[in-house]
Amino acid sequence: MKVFTSVLTLISLSLLSLSARAADPLTVYTYDSFIAEWGAGPKIKAEFEKQCDCQLEFVSLDDGAALLNRLRIEGETTQADIVLGMDTNLMKEAERSGIVAEHAVNTERLQVPGGWDNNYFIPYDYGYFAFVYDTTRLLDPPKSLKALIEERDDISVIYQDPRVSTVGQGLMLWIQKVYGDDNQQAWRELADNTITVTKGWTEAYNMFLNKEADMVLSYTTSPAYHRVADEDDRFAAAMFEEGHYMQIEVVAKSAYTDQPERADAFLQFMLSDAAQSVLPTTQWMYPVTDVNLPDAFYTLDKPEKSLLYQPDEVMGNRQQWVRDWQTALVE
Repeated sequence: MKVFTSVLTLISLSLLSLSARAADPLTVYTYDSFIAEWGAGPKIKAEFEKQCDCQLEFVSLDDGAALLNRLRIEGETTQADIVLGMDTNLMKEAERSGIVAEHAVNTERLQVPGGWDNNYFIPYDYGYFAFVYDTTRLLDPPKSLKALIEERDDISVIYQDPRVSTVGQGLMLWIQKVYGDDNQQAWRELADNTITVTKGWTEAYNMFLNKEADMVLSYTTSPAYHRVADEDDRFAAAMFEEGHYMQIEVVAKSAYTDQPERADAFLQFMLSDAAQSVLPTTQWMYPVTDVNLPDAFYTLDKPEKSLLYQPDEVMGNRQQWVRDWQTALVE
């Protein structure tokens, strides 16, 4: 009888333990615009929770680069099960830091420009950086990055801090691609036209909408938002003859998660039609699988030339390029 009672006790304790684990939320570290009321987060949360019978919890930071810094600081004490919002430019640093784990996701449906081959990260959307402007206010936009930086003293701009923002980092890499060793001179000339450098995209874009600058660093797809959400076709992305730097946003499983199977399920979900169909009209980026796009996307200009560094190259040079930016601004 005592043995039987002991077995029942063990079973009860096991069930309670499983129940407790099932009740633990799956915690996703991401950036603030993703979980905004108008962002992808609320819809992603609702759809995933239907499928997993679990709770998804978001923790927001300013931007993708801040995610890497936060996870490095927290290490094994982190609450993150998932990190969503870094991009290919930060992948190798994250892998080398040991903060992400290999995934077990089927990636056959992926349709990313240039293909995809990585065991840690899954892409979920992509786009091209661009300076966005109001066509009723700026009648003669620059036609190249060099023209904006070197010739157009009459244009004011806002961009994001490359130390903490993946968008700001995108500009840094864009300038590096175009200017190479002359990057500091380019930053000094751009500084003459810069109203401010913000921590993240949301702050910068809101300032632009409040007419605090002529142009803001964003994406070629940003005008689609205004056409769909606001029925407003005033906004456009300036297309530059040197090409546009491409961003591929990625999601990964934390190396410290105690829910690895559920974390993999979330990564797999991000490639499902339910998730991918949400992204064009919330993230205002291109999906990475073959889902229907809003009509407004087909009216957008797409860069004739895309620019992209390999992750290893970014990892080996990013800190120096950041220092070049800082040095140029204080000289």
